[in-house]
Parts: sequence; structure tokens; C-alpha cells
Amino acid sequence: MIPVEPQVRVHRLAEQVADHIRARIIRGDFADGDPLPTAEELIRRYPVSMPTFREAMRILEAEGLITVRRGRLGGAIVHRPSPAGLAYNLGLVLASQQVAIGDVAVALRHVEPACAALCASRRDRARAVVPELRELHQAYLDSIEDLVEVVAVSRRFHEALVRLCGNEPLIVLAGALEALWSVHEQDWATRIRETTGVPLRQRRAAGEEHGRILALIEAGDSEGVHRLVTGHLTTAQRNPKPADAQVDLAMVVCLKMFDT
Repeated sequence: MIPVEPQVRVHRLAEQVADHIRARIIRGDFADGDPLPTAEELIRRYPVSMPTFREAMRILEAEGLITVRRGRLGGAIVHRPSPAGLAYNLGLVLASQQVAIGDVAVALRHVEPACAALCASRRDRARAVVPELRELHQAYLDSIEDLVEVVAVSRRFHEALVRLCGNEPLIVLAGALEALWSVHEQDWATRIRETTGVPLRQRRAAGEEHGRILALIEAGDSEGVHRLVTGHLTTAQRNPKPADAQVDLAMVVCLKMFDT
């Protein structure tokens, strides 16, 4: 029989402790931002050595499920998994693969129309979807003179089409793509305002299409809104330049800042 090295045993025990704590976080035993029980309490529950316990904490911290604070007021703070966290990690993966932001746009042109169609097919759309979209549409019209503000409101309208679709996997996956594109578009709007800007007629045309999207969702026309959102995105995504820009670390850092 091959003897198990002590370091291997420590790692296996640490994985087991991390598995138990991870399951409690996912199950909802701790709310986002809650402190974990103290190290002393956790070691009483999981009777392991301090090095093994610290290894378990490092595993959970590497997964983004906790933040360990050092010092006199130390301890671990819980971070429940979130779509914002997925957007950040997705951004890191795409940046490492030098993916063009245009590919994010293409992905959105496939998934966002599907989300809008699901919004239109919801039986409770009059209560759960339409009021928020109507409020965002009005905010767009009210801020149309300010390019940066109107782009920000426009992105919230498009993000809402995803967030309100009622399908959790799509909300999470498409929401991560929306977050990446929103950072890109907001940065573009801030830069372009200082140069050529975007003609007011173009902003009004986009607002009119938002109004038609809202009307089709309210009417329950899922096929019609799918077609309209596809065409709307094809036109709207021509603006942010440069078209060959890549997902980079600066964009990913912005995602982290928006999350906080």
C-alpha cells in the first residue's frame, strides 16, 4: 500500500471542509455580505487543524465565495454567486483569448431577441414586464439631449429585456454579455461626446424603436418583437467604435467597479 503524504491528506480534508461550507452558501444559509462564523466556531464544527482550515478558506476565496479579512477585525465575508460575478469572470476569459467586442455584439444579436420574445410570451407581462420597460422608455425620451445619459438609459432598457424574460439561465448568461457590451458602449459614448457626438435624429429613431418594442411586448407578439429587436440591434451596434476593439482588462475592471 502506497502511503498518503501528509500534505495530500491536508488538501483532501480542506476540500471536504470547503465542500460543506460551499454547499451552505449555495443553499442560502448565509446572505450575501454575511460574515461566516468565526474560525474557532467552524473548527469546532469541522475538527481539523488550523493549516487545513486555512487551506479550505483559500479554496473558497479563490472561487470568489468569500473574502477573508486579516487583522484584529478579521473574518470571512460571504459573496453569493451572482450574474455580475459571471460577467467579470467571462470578461477575464474573453480578454485572455483576445476576443473582439464585435463578437460580443454578434452573441447579443442572437440571445437578446429571444429574451424579448420570452418577455412578450409571459402571461404576467402587463404586471411584471411592461411597467418597468415603459418607465425606462420615458426616461430615455427625457434624457435624449444628453448623449452619455441617454446611452446609459438605453442600456438599462436592453438589460431589462434580458432580466425580465423569466428564464433564469438566459438571464444569467445573456446578462453577462449585456454587462460587457454596456461597459463598451458607455465608454464609447463618453469619448464620442467630446468629438462628433451622435445626431439627435438618430437618438430619436432609436427611441421610437424602443417604443415599438414595448408595444409589441405589451401586445404579446413574440415573433414580431424578435424580428424588431434583431433589426434594432443590427443598426444600433454600428455606432460604438472601434469595431475591432477587443475585450480587455480595462473593460473587465469596469465590470468589477459597477458591481460594487
